[in-house]
Amino acid sequence: MREIQLKRVYRHFKGDYYLVEDLAHDSETGELYVVYRKLYGDGGLWIRPLSMFMSKVDKEKYPNSPQEYRFELQEISSKAGH
Repeated sequence: MREIQLKRVYRHFKGDYYLVEDLAHDSETGELYVVYRKLYGDGGLWIRPLSMFMSKVDKEKYPNSPQEYRFELQEISSKAGH
């Protein structure tokens, strides 16, 4: 099973990038949510259930998606050599 990595960048299957900030629990249900920030526009903060964040792309609805998962971890190398 895939595990979420905090403070890392993920690519949404539609192409935009997001920074996973943290995980949070719903106070009523206890469901685990991913707290993530858009890396474009206003840099807004969003939440989504962990199960949805880690789910596979619906290939019937999006047959041309190049990704297997809704959000995929990105390996971003340092331009400064760090």
